[in-house]
Amino acid sequence: MALSVKLEAFEGPLNLLLHLIERNKVNIYDIPIVEITNQYLAYIGSMEKKDLNIMSEFLVMAATLLDIKSRMLLPKEEETEETDPRAELVEQLLEYKMFKCVSSELRNRQTQAQKTYYKEPSIPEEVKSYEPPVDLDKLMDKLTLDKLSEIYSQVLRRQSNKVDTVRSGFGRIEKDEVTIDDKIKEILCFTNNHTKFSFRKFLSRQSGKSHLIVSFLAILELIKTGKISAVQEQVFDDIIISAA
Repeated sequence: MALSVKLEAFEGPLNLLLHLIERNKVNIYDIPIVEITNQYLAYIGSMEKKDLNIMSEFLVMAATLLDIKSRMLLPKEEETEETDPRAELVEQLLEYKMFKCVSSELRNRQTQAQKTYYKEPSIPEEVKSYEPPVDLDKLMDKLTLDKLSEIYSQVLRRQSNKVDTVRSGFGRIEKDEVTIDDKIKEILCFTNNHTKFSFRKFLSRQSGKSHLIVSFLAILELIKTGKISAVQEQVFDDIIISAA
């Protein structure tokens, strides 16, 4: 990752090189490499800071410029098409200039944004809640009793089409609310008068499936807590419930 070096007004070698090109008003696609190289070397020679960490990038660019300068001074061979030694450097300068322009634009936008202020809405409540009155004459314009009757008939037809002819004939199932606590109280009251009773007969006294299931769970809970006991002498015999 390249370091961002700032010396006086220049940040890195590309910034210095771009400054020399703009100061000399030369075409960036046709850099006079000899003149620019001499000016570049003169500038880094006059730098007061000699920190190698700072100077290294500038010296690498100086070496690149000298390399390009030497290749351009060599005689060109005929019948061969050589690429311009400056092409890669020009590409780097154009890319650097583009990023520099974009960063300047973003910095200007940030500065302008800091000068922008927003006002909170301050509309009175009575104005905010105001609704214009309904003009009944305009609302009922061209509306006759025949049209109202037609609309009413259409609504009735839509409602009748929504009725499921199959399910509409079903009966209504009422939910029978019963809890384990209620059944436990009922069983304890039953054991006051029946110290022993048949498990099968007790369940057969229940009025519905929900009562049957909850009664079975309540008996299990009472056996677990030791308030009643269950005995079965032989396999498949009836279970006898006894009060504790």
